[in-house]
Amino acid sequence: MKTVSCQIASLTSLTSHVYKVLLKPSEKVDFIPGQYLNFVMSEDDKRPFSIASSPNSDLLELQIGAFVADSYPMQVIERIKASHASGEAITIEIAGGHAQLRTMSERPLLLLAGGTGFSYIKSMFEYLAEQKSQRHIMVYWGLREESAIYELEKTIATIAKLPHANFIPVIEHVQDNAAKPWQGKTGLVHQAAMHDIVSFEPYDIYLAGRFDMVGAIRSDFVEHGALLEHMYADAFAFI
Repeated sequence: MKTVSCQIASLTSLTSHVYKVLLKPSEKVDFIPGQYLNFVMSEDDKRPFSIASSPNSDLLELQIGAFVADSYPMQVIERIKASHASGEAITIEIAGGHAQLRTMSERPLLLLAGGTGFSYIKSMFEYLAEQKSQRHIMVYWGLREESAIYELEKTIATIAKLPHANFIPVIEHVQDNAAKPWQGKTGLVHQAAMHDIVSFEPYDIYLAGRFDMVGAIRSDFVEHGALLEHMYADAFAFI
């Protein structure tokens, strides 16, 4: 991995617990959609985050979920806030991972993520939209509740540029007394995909989310016809 200095271009809130970070690298960086970078806290403390932007973007986007004060991700957010305020550069290492988009494949695509695992698949569908890909693409995003959704209209607009793509957000827990009830799919995101798609055998499948979630999905998807050699997730190295 290459060590690169970056300025903080912006830090904004996507929800009350999810932050969007835009980094401006000091030099041109190369990566493949689906790879990650390490945020260097110190020489002995390097923290991986999926790159949410397309490789064609001048800025590197991160989507960081930080739910607890002084947690692993919140410590990174605090470092970013301090660097943004002072104008100091931060250091990253780029790019890592083996679950990147297989760009030469022409197989149908299933991109599925839970929570901020969305950043992993966002890099892919943004790149595919820029390439005017003709592949059949199913994009599923699972969230615990409706308040966790962010940049929904932007995502719908990006995926609409792909002629053979569908975007399906899935909410696990819906509020019955909501002023505007959720009209989309509900329940577990991978079960929604299994309901919609007869067999996963033809698909290249890319997964991101909590390790326990990805492990359970892998087992269920194999039973639904998925081929292990066409399933990709960085979590597979740890489960």
